[in-house]
Amino acid sequence: MRILIIEDEHKIARALKKALEQEHYAVDVSFDSTEGRSLIDTEPYDVLIVDRLIPGETDGLELVKRLREDKIHTPVLILSALGSVSDRAEGLDAGADDYLVKPFALEELLARVRALLRRPTEQQSHILSVGDLTLDTVTFAVQRAGKPIQLTSKEFALLEYMLRNPGRPLSKEVIISHVWDYDADILPNTVEVYIKYLRNKIDAPFKTPLIHTVRGFGYKLEAI
Repeated sequence: MRILIIEDEHKIARALKKALEQEHYAVDVSFDSTEGRSLIDTEPYDVLIVDRLIPGETDGLELVKRLREDKIHTPVLILSALGSVSDRAEGLDAGADDYLVKPFALEELLARVRALLRRPTEQQSHILSVGDLTLDTVTFAVQRAGKPIQLTSKEFALLEYMLRNPGRPLSKEVIISHVWDYDADILPNTVEVYIKYLRNKIDAPFKTPLIHTVRGFGYKLEAI
């Protein structure tokens, strides 16, 4: 899953990026609304974390309003030191999906991000599954047929994205845009390499493969 942080306080932005990356998310950071909007218009994000009082062409609330007017429905979590009931109501009325008052605990922010990620797919459980393969987005445990599977951070992120899109053909470009950061140095065969890593761990030891090549397009995860 890919997240954009728009936060002008560099210390906070760095801390959020580090915490989210430890949870296996791909994370980009912008320090003003102008650059942030440019990234939103060119890159696919699954969640936006937006500070309310940011520099640029607009503040955070106006940025969210314009996104909704332009039919961009990416879930938005507003961060703000303004925490009155009217402040929260104003943020939600602007089109934000959630509103978190500073200072906050990182654990709460991570829980709210997980909740926002569940909404588009209507996934009510933190357990994602296809066939006999399961992935726990909270404990990071991966199992197939009851046997634990050890994955690296990037393998986990790739598998999670495929599990959130079961049966859907995913091109290499789409996979890269959701699993790797904007600044990541990605080679043309990077996705092929990581698909091979996953196949060796979740397919090779078992009778039925779950990762399938869609010739001329990409890959899909499906129990056939």
